[in-house]
Amino acid sequence: MQNYSKLDQPALLASIFYPRICERTPLPEGAIDVEIETEPGVVIGCRFYINDLESPNILFFHGNGEIVADYDEIGPLYNQAGMNLLVTDYRGYGWSSGSPTVASLLADAEVLFQETKNWLKFHKHSGALILKGRSLGSVAAIDLASRHEADIKGLIIESGIADTIPLAKSLEFDIDWKNFTEEDGFNNLKKIESVTIATFILHGSRDEIITASEAEKLQSCCGARSKEFVVIPGASHNTMISTGGKLYFQTVKQFIDKVTGMTNWRQRRKKQKHIQGNKP
Repeated sequence: MQNYSKLDQPALLASIFYPRICERTPLPEGAIDVEIETEPGVVIGCRFYINDLESPNILFFHGNGEIVADYDEIGPLYNQAGMNLLVTDYRGYGWSSGSPTVASLLADAEVLFQETKNWLKFHKHSGALILKGRSLGSVAAIDLASRHEADIKGLIIESGIADTIPLAKSLEFDIDWKNFTEEDGFNNLKKIESVTIATFILHGSRDEIITASEAEKLQSCCGARSKEFVVIPGASHNTMISTGGKLYFQTVKQFIDKVTGMTNWRQRRKKQKHIQGNKP
């Protein structure tokens, strides 16, 4: 695994992570909480917004200042669009234990991914598994996608990070720039080169934290033959859903339908036969 010691310095971690501690909130209808121990004494809180057993499953790594409970209104919208959404926290976020570092974020993501697969299988969820990462979460999602393509159907990156140095400078990281290279950072561009599964990159045209040009770099470097790139006009870093509205979910659903084969004429025919068979 890559060495992230140049990022995992106390002065930098305060700029990379903004953990919010929150007591467990009441569950929305149809949602359940899942706790996953990533190492002895460290438990990550996750919330699973469930549509049904056959729906595609999105394993979602959220943005920096967010927690799983922030998706209590958004999760049901994924369900309405026919998708299951599993949102994971990071160490020190929500009711999760521990303190976050870049190295632990990626190590935990590996455990969360493996345990999610096991949990879905045990509970008989048959839908495809999709990875999604937003902002800081793109680091975890791209890293997993670069190593586990056989187990996932697609990758979605929202407001994702391409180069570490431009972001670090915009956030005024206290780094010795003479001794810091992109290889010392998140290395998203290098990793996404090896991603060959279907990839969907979406970004806000007015993103004030990670510019849309960074998304263009991710799109250009991505090794997938099937890749899509959408810029939401007028959207800033934190207004992708509120600006995109229904179009946001329709676009995500269209990508997932495509990679899971739900747009295939056989699937449509099967669905129609099922409907006709249930008519009185």
